[in-house]
Amino acid sequence: MTYPELLILRHGETEWNLEGRMQGHLDSPLTARGRAQARRQGEILSGFDLGAFTLMSSPLGRTRATAQIVLPEAALARLSTDARLREIDVGDWAGQIRAKLTPSRITEFTPDGALAKYDSAPGGEGFEGLAARCAALLDALEGPHLMITHGVTSRMLRALYMGLPPRSLGELPGGQGVVFHMVRGHQIRLE
Repeated sequence: MTYPELLILRHGETEWNLEGRMQGHLDSPLTARGRAQARRQGEILSGFDLGAFTLMSSPLGRTRATAQIVLPEAALARLSTDARLREIDVGDWAGQIRAKLTPSRITEFTPDGALAKYDSAPGGEGFEGLAARCAALLDALEGPHLMITHGVTSRMLRALYMGLPPRSLGELPGGQGVVFHMVRGHQIRLE
């Protein structure tokens, strides 16, 4: 399937990112570094005509706080929230330190820790559930969109956009303070 042009942003660093905690649907405030990352994203976006984009954000506080910094005031009035942009639900592991959680045998590490932990969280959504949620969102899009979301959800959206299997998330770059420009089945990381 061909999807419209997208700009995908992850929220800025939070206190829990810094502590290595699983956030899932919980929230913690942006750090000073996270606010600086959001300002950088705003600078990157200044090269785009945001009037041509539908603006969407996860309803979680860390993404809305990022949006307040990233978007010009006039654009904020057009920002809507969509629960399908929330981070993967990590169930019983929400708020827990990633390094202390099993399965400890997993050695694939990204800036978000071992991504497989997000798939195996007891009571969590898993990659299959996240993929279904993200596919439903992508399938409903008409026209260019800017999306402010989360680390694992951003990877899933980008994987599906490019036609990659959900298990390829660890192969995709992440990052806070960057923008992923998705166009014609490809991603361009803007820094």
